[in-house]
Amino acid sequence: MNVIQTPLPGVLVLEPKVFGDTRGFFVESFNANTFREATGLSVEFVQDNHSRSSKNVLRGLHYQIQQPQGKLVRVVRGAVFDVAVDIRVSSPTCGKWFGVELNETNHRQLWVPAGFAHGFIVLTDSADFLYKTTDYYAPAHERCIVWNDTDIGIQWPMEGAPQLLGKDAAGVRFKLAELFP
Repeated sequence: MNVIQTPLPGVLVLEPKVFGDTRGFFVESFNANTFREATGLSVEFVQDNHSRSSKNVLRGLHYQIQQPQGKLVRVVRGAVFDVAVDIRVSSPTCGKWFGVELNETNHRQLWVPAGFAHGFIVLTDSADFLYKTTDYYAPAHERCIVWNDTDIGIQWPMEGAPQLLGKDAAGVRFKLAELFP
């Protein structure tokens, strides 16, 4: 596994080894030992999620203020532009973002540690997005920062207006959001 450091400490792009031939391909999407050896992180995942979304669907920027989740995310069909935003007040990169394309061809994964908001936009007709989390979904603690907050300034690669769920359209401004210490 190749690990790519990002400008946000703790956020990692992971490139698993892909074995392909005329029949198709094989990729080991997760192995706790390989993950620990490559990243230096020992994490326990408690929940796997799978979402399917249409082109221009934008989900995020989500986080849980209590029961924060680390997320290992990947795309198995289609393509997304995936974003992590540092929301740790004590961090020198608080309010900064990092984005990367994840798709069915590059097999890249993004490790988003607890203390970051997360979101993505679908770039293809549809995309299947899978993610492992280190804590359970806790709707009472879920928070959302509005996707187009000018203080963060994410450069979303989209055509036209995104399709948003009500809670995403109603996300709060970064300056008003509950953040991590």
